[in-house]
Amino acid sequence: MPSTALSLATLPEGLLALPGVYQPQSDTRLLAAELAREELGPGTEVLEIGTGTGALALHAATRGAQVTAVDVSWRAVATAQLNAWVHRVPLRVLHGDFAARTTGRRFDIIFSNPPYVPAPDCRPPSHGPERAWDAGRDGRAVIDRICADAPALLRPAGILLMVHSGMCGADETLDRLARAGLAATITATSSVPWGPILRSRRTWLEQQGLAARAEEREELVVIRAQRP
Repeated sequence: MPSTALSLATLPEGLLALPGVYQPQSDTRLLAAELAREELGPGTEVLEIGTGTGALALHAATRGAQVTAVDVSWRAVATAQLNAWVHRVPLRVLHGDFAARTTGRRFDIIFSNPPYVPAPDCRPPSHGPERAWDAGRDGRAVIDRICADAPALLRPAGILLMVHSGMCGADETLDRLARAGLAATITATSSVPWGPILRSRRTWLEQQGLAARAEEREELVVIRAQRP
């Protein structure tokens, strides 16, 4: 059965964040709790897709893993590098598309808290703080990329962990990962209050059938997928 408890895992304290960089929230803590269940140690090669402040990457690195963190935002890259320096934790941080920056490499664990908020614009933004959360009209622009490209980056028995809103369709994610050859399940869920972004889009979300009238809480899900 999926866990419904928020993370008891310890994230680094005193994280710095440049303006516009996504800071750890409920989804970060939920994913951290599931990452804490995985075996990490010296020799474990890990990839984080969309590192933000680097909180989860640092969490993995403090357990001895060799972590590569990628983000399309230069501000996020600079923030993660700064936090790694402040906490004296070795962390490789790369700027750009995760698939392009990791060509030819394979990892034991990949994890991601991708942008997943449905937005009226069909295409995700190419700049600005909204880039950290807006993900097209169904919220799946980045999720689908990860489902398509991340499996090839996993070693045999490698694991993918991804958190996103149930509003985006967890079953769709499970189906896509299964078609990519991974055994995928939902391992954790959490119900959290709507934040200001969802509240500002209430009418549009209701019109799109993505939210019920007067809905006030969002379900978060963590999906764990493993390569044979």
